[in-house]
Amino acid sequence: MELHSGLDYSGKVVLVTGGTKGIGAGIALGFLAANARVIVCARREPEQVPASGGKRATFIAADVRDHDSLQRLFATIERDFGRLDVVINNAGGSPAAEAATASPRFHESIIGLNLIAPLNVAQHANRLMQAQAQGGCIVFIGSISALRSSPGTAAYGAAKAGVLALVQSLAVEWGPKVRVVTVSPGLVLTEQAHLHYGSEAGIAAVAAGIPAARMAVADDIANACLFIASPLASYASGCNLLLHGGGERPAFLGAAQVLPT
Repeated sequence: MELHSGLDYSGKVVLVTGGTKGIGAGIALGFLAANARVIVCARREPEQVPASGGKRATFIAADVRDHDSLQRLFATIERDFGRLDVVINNAGGSPAAEAATASPRFHESIIGLNLIAPLNVAQHANRLMQAQAQGGCIVFIGSISALRSSPGTAAYGAAKAGVLALVQSLAVEWGPKVRVVTVSPGLVLTEQAHLHYGSEAGIAAVAAGIPAARMAVADDIANACLFIASPLASYASGCNLLLHGGGERPAFLGAAQVLPT
């Protein structure tokens, strides 16, 4: 693939949290293809670390919810790489659970993973980036769930809504040296799509309600991250790049009955 000069990350160091599977792995592959030195972290080392074009990501075991683990992660990055240019704050997620019956501990864990942990990651990254002449960019991976109802994942949607507010505040506090932005996917087709949408027929039916006639794939999110973290987007900070293929067809259009005149 031929890269626009603004999307060449040669000499840049990029951290992707939760970068060993799903959207995170796709983002890591995108930055590897753009010549970045990519670090991925997760609690457990995967069978296969993201690799592209003969380049391989560096895996560092880390639990983004644990303060000591984060300190070790960023100390290792500072020692072994000497810089950090981009962080993709991707680690997160939630199983389905009814808000009426889920335990308080469950709700706290989901909000901790999807809001508090990314804030702590960003704080560590900002410390390194502020000390660099060229600063850096922190990209939070948000969700359409922040902007519409999220039945079955209410705490997750609330946490992602909190991320949007957080990003606006951090952009003010940490600019101009460090840009802070959100990339918010809509419905994404991953290896776990069947857990949310069921069979291939269910996935196709959901995709048919999207104006783009398909769900997003990991490459779509990776390309957005490559752009928003690049010099081509140097004036973007405190903003939310929404990737939802045009949105979802409103339910009332399917339910409405127009009587003949």
